[in-house]
Amino acid sequence: MKTTLIKNARIVNEGTVSESDLLIRSGRIDKISSSISSPNAHTIDAEGLFLFPGVIDDQVHFREPGLTHKADIHTESRAAAAGGITSFMDMPNTIPQTLDQEKLEEKYRIGAHTSLVNYSFFMGVSNDNFKEIMKTDPEKVCGLKIFMGSSTGNMLVDNQGTLNQVFSESPMLIAVHCEDEPMIREHLAAYRKQYGDDIPMEYHPKIRNDEACYLSSSRAVALAKKHGTRLHILHISTAKELELFASAVPLKEKKITAEVCIHHLWFSEEDYARLGKWIKWNPAIKSVSDRSALRKALLNDTLDIVATDHAPHTREEKRQVYTQAPSGGPLVQHALPAMLELVRDGIFPIELIAKKMAHDVADCFRIRERGYLREGFHADLVLVDMNKPWTVSRENILAKCGWSPFEGQEFHSSVTHTFVNGNLVYENGMIHETGHGERIKFQSPA
Repeated sequence: MKTTLIKNARIVNEGTVSESDLLIRSGRIDKISSSISSPNAHTIDAEGLFLFPGVIDDQVHFREPGLTHKADIHTESRAAAAGGITSFMDMPNTIPQTLDQEKLEEKYRIGAHTSLVNYSFFMGVSNDNFKEIMKTDPEKVCGLKIFMGSSTGNMLVDNQGTLNQVFSESPMLIAVHCEDEPMIREHLAAYRKQYGDDIPMEYHPKIRNDEACYLSSSRAVALAKKHGTRLHILHISTAKELELFASAVPLKEKKITAEVCIHHLWFSEEDYARLGKWIKWNPAIKSVSDRSALRKALLNDTLDIVATDHAPHTREEKRQVYTQAPSGGPLVQHALPAMLELVRDGIFPIELIAKKMAHDVADCFRIRERGYLREGFHADLVLVDMNKPWTVSRENILAKCGWSPFEGQEFHSSVTHTFVNGNLVYENGMIHETGHGERIKFQSPA
């Protein structure tokens, strides 16, 4: 493994931006100082570039096993590296679903052999696998995932007894997708009666509306408060839900945290006319006022972290009529450039990028020695040129599905280098497949 010296970088870390050098040795950050000399090191002159801790994405669907015509761990980890994402946490709704320890460990074996970036996999919860989930090791697995809204097969957990048992007895972080399934079904039936299966996309946020989100999220919060559970609510999409979360409490003191995704910060329902089913997500992208409230909540720490919910489907699948077109899309390659565009637009300060996409993700999930630029930590780093414009096109998309909701979008910032455990895996448009990511490790629950 090379010793690498990054010179003259503008380091964005722990609330400050400062020009420093950084030395990588044996996969770790060996030294950070205003001037470092290491004659035998491979040297990168980062004059004018910004150096961030590698992005940690706590919510992806890399589709392996069973759905590899859409994506797989290898292809999507390549796209993630190109987007400055150095670690991911993958969801359990694969085929087969990740509902027992054997299937969970099989995903870890795949990750160890094929992922270019660091990885963890959620253990899925169903109505009837309580004994299996209680075998999960909290130092080796990021958390449990519960769908308290629409899902497939046996992944929808709607048994109140099961929910009470899991929330009361699991020592692990529980991540939840919150939408009220009965309400959604009622709305869908009404629009289907009017339009058949080809429901106009403009009605998607009315079918999966703010009330459906709030009803489910409030139930999850009530359960967590009742049992003292460590709860993390995924992809908050509405202003209404924000009242459920604290803003003035330090993250490390919170037992209930919340995430916002790139698409809910970037798009609004006004974009359905242009992009249609290409921005069909669950929960739905909603109003401009919802988007504004989410952005504000990220700034005041009501929302704790930013993720992608990267969930690829093929073009053919997305082109189907509304009721058949699946929800989700690819985002890992473009999440950091999109957030940096919002920095350029004056919506977010640049320090927030490191905080909400690395520091606070590491703190939220108790990740060991990642998420910060600190001496002794794993060298997961991303260098960014804030003045290197590029346009998203089919030719430069690395996700296996080959499309992006950002196609045609010009970003003014470019990822130039991505290091994973000290290995340079992405450099100015080139992927270096010289190593693999590592299994993320976690601190024991308090």
